[in-house]
Amino acid sequence: MNKPWNLTAHLRRTVLALAMAAATLPAAAEHWSPSWMAATQPLWGGDFILPLGLPLQYQQQTIRQVARLSVGGTQLRVVLSNEGSAVPLYIGAARVARHARGSATVPGTNRPLLFGGQAATVVPPGARWVSDPVDLPLPALAEVAVSLYLPRTSQPAGFHFDARQTAYVANGDHTAALQLPASATEWSTRAYVSGLVVQTATSPAAVVVLGDSITDGNGATPGAHARWPDVLAERLAGQGVAVLNAGISGGRLLRDGMGRAGLTRAAQDVFGQPGVRALIVLLGTNDIGWPGGPFAPGEPALRAEELVQGYRQLIAMARTHNVRVLAGTIPPFGDALAGTPLAGHYSPEKDAVRQAVNRWIREAGAFDAVVDFDALLRDPARPSHMRAAMDSGDHLHPGDAGYRAMAHAVDLDALLGRAP
Repeated sequence: MNKPWNLTAHLRRTVLALAMAAATLPAAAEHWSPSWMAATQPLWGGDFILPLGLPLQYQQQTIRQVARLSVGGTQLRVVLSNEGSAVPLYIGAARVARHARGSATVPGTNRPLLFGGQAATVVPPGARWVSDPVDLPLPALAEVAVSLYLPRTSQPAGFHFDARQTAYVANGDHTAALQLPASATEWSTRAYVSGLVVQTATSPAAVVVLGDSITDGNGATPGAHARWPDVLAERLAGQGVAVLNAGISGGRLLRDGMGRAGLTRAAQDVFGQPGVRALIVLLGTNDIGWPGGPFAPGEPALRAEELVQGYRQLIAMARTHNVRVLAGTIPPFGDALAGTPLAGHYSPEKDAVRQAVNRWIREAGAFDAVVDFDALLRDPARPSHMRAAMDSGDHLHPGDAGYRAMAHAVDLDALLGRAP
């Protein structure tokens, strides 16, 4: 005789079977995607033509810095840099929050940053330090504020000259404050904060832009995310592709400038990034413009062949990492910085080198694709000069309109290797 059917027992067996089946399934993959970066630069001495633009030391002070993500995620990690320093960096407290405006943060979003479960940490000389995950879900293009309290005398490290964003320094530990006191000082440079990484549901996909001050955004409205990589990030945000700005003002491809040579730093800033699928390179303006001018008065003039060889090396690096590589033609810089102590970038001879390099970029077929920034930005009546509507006013850097046009000139299918 059959036993009566027992619903409770049946449910118990079903739940047990499901639990056993779930235990045999692989755990959901944890993906960490780079979402923002600031390329680090060595500090320079007082004899350089430009000032550093930040305090030479911090002590018992809070630094609050703002950055905008390109892709969003469910959790966040912050990357600190003590690169360029010969001494340890002592962090007494650190927090991250959604940014509101000025030095203010969004109420209810302030979270502590821990390092190995500890609120305080010591970053060794020259090292990068990654925080524990923070439960702070963030959408693409969200602004975050990172606050660091430095309890001991600390010299700047992990330095980035042109943030295009205001940093705030206040006396005392204000890491948990909704807004910093009115006495906080404001600076336009970065220190210590070099990366933001988010947890995503899919594997990371990133585009890195390797460039100089035109990529760093000199001439763009501060705080408006008007640099051309910022606008490119807006175009790619819905596709889950991060855009990482590896621009350094004064950057060069072949030699150190206001940062290490592009060929040197590409290993870390480009190919060391998780999930990098494509590289856009826009370097050469300073390689051509610096020699004989106020930045490098003793250097001999650059030959076009030297820059071409540098590009070939960068392409070879990209090929070994299975990364697509696009080149931007070098924009015109006729009369660059004229009437200022920095004049000397431009000469007809230098422009001839620029045009020879651009011909090679366009015609050699060495890159996966070309973005013709020169054709986009030049004045048809004076091809060695930038058109007025695109110019920030210094004849070297585009303004907001020029940067937006540059971002929209990038073919996304060519960038990501998709069939149009």
